[in-house]
Amino acid sequence: MEPSEKSTKTLDIAALRRFPRSHAVAAGSLVASLCLLFMLFPSKDASATRDLQETLTLPLDRDAPLSSALSLEAESAEEPETALELALIIEEEPPAAAERPWNEYEVKSGDSLALLFRRAGLSERDLYELLNQSPEARALRRIMPGHSIAFQIEDDRLEGLRYTRSRTSSLEFLREDGSFVAQEVERQPDVHLAYRQATINSSLFLAGQRAGLAHNLIMELANIFGWDVDFALDIRRGDSFNLLYEELYLDGERIGTGGILAAEFTNRGRTFRAVRYTHENGSTHYYTPDGNSMRREFLRTPVEFARISSHFNPNRRHPILHTIRAHRGTDYAAPTGTPIRAAGDGRVVHAGRKGGYGTTVVIQHGQTYQTLYAHMNNLHRGIRNGVRVRQGQTIGYVGSTGMATGPHLHYEFLVNGVHRNPVTVDLPQASSIGSGEMDRFERETGPILARLAQHHLATELAMSDDELNVN
Repeated sequence: MEPSEKSTKTLDIAALRRFPRSHAVAAGSLVASLCLLFMLFPSKDASATRDLQETLTLPLDRDAPLSSALSLEAESAEEPETALELALIIEEEPPAAAERPWNEYEVKSGDSLALLFRRAGLSERDLYELLNQSPEARALRRIMPGHSIAFQIEDDRLEGLRYTRSRTSSLEFLREDGSFVAQEVERQPDVHLAYRQATINSSLFLAGQRAGLAHNLIMELANIFGWDVDFALDIRRGDSFNLLYEELYLDGERIGTGGILAAEFTNRGRTFRAVRYTHENGSTHYYTPDGNSMRREFLRTPVEFARISSHFNPNRRHPILHTIRAHRGTDYAAPTGTPIRAAGDGRVVHAGRKGGYGTTVVIQHGQTYQTLYAHMNNLHRGIRNGVRVRQGQTIGYVGSTGMATGPHLHYEFLVNGVHRNPVTVDLPQASSIGSGEMDRFERETGPILARLAQHHLATELAMSDDELNVN
């Protein structure tokens, strides 16, 4: 070998990763001793160097587990002296403790916590310790069918319990230092934006279902535009809507829907637009793109998706008395038991029987407005004189009590004691975005509205292309 040539001989690192640790430590000590002797008495003969390197090549068992890696490198310089370097790398880590398995049981109708503990092979003492040591365990006394309870057990003793209430929410108890510690576990789903649009041929519900909308989204859409559109009277064939909303995913699986971010509803040639906005205080409402509230002080229709069976008419002939008697309200025909909603916030001034009105609720809204709901089948629980109600709250159910020919709601709207047509009366506007918050409102809602418009335009273009291809 020429003096300038570099000679390197390195142990097989991959093989050494499978070398037993005990053997590696012993081998390392042996190699270190030989290296020390070699450096103290360097050989002038290159062949001797090679012989020593070959001597240091360890016999390896390639099936042995990783314990260490040894690297020997012999290097010759211009002078016939050889430097020897030793590297010893220990990569073994202590094995991780295996997590105790969870044994899961679905809560069925009639199950109790004690029954589930027995089913899991646990004693009443385990149940007593859990309930006695953790105040949060009181929630387990109200377990619901369809939920699940999982147990961690070691040596026939309860070490952990997990009560799963939904895909995203669970309550977990783990034994720490002899007692149970509770922890709420909330999983945040991934939020994806989705777009849908549809044309109404018969009803909003059917159009929404054809578009693939969940029931709760159809109801939310109706609530958003319920102050401008009477869904019992105003809907016409050819009306349309489109909306941008949230879909929730967990572990790549769709688990439900969130709220509507922005929507557009075209009714009788008039288009209404709404966008969701969350104020700095955390409250969320829907507004027009220029910041006016979509909400009014009163709902236009107190019964959802009913039909008008009799209009406001001061010269109507009474169907039972057969005399000309003013009909100072609007009748909404609906099946018995259909929920009736309070049209606005207010205080109940009458709840009970009221002559020919039958079972009736009268609500006072401030000093100016009053609404009346008659012919109810029965009142909702807790509705009585003097209680305050919120807009949209259920106050009773459709019936045919009093002088009624069939199940319906008779609804009256009074302004300063004077009856007005509930269908056409101008409803007072709720508060809108203030000037000091308008910049933030536009920053937050502008991109959402732009995305809704973009989806709508793309869909319209695709539909036009389809029509051209058909023709």
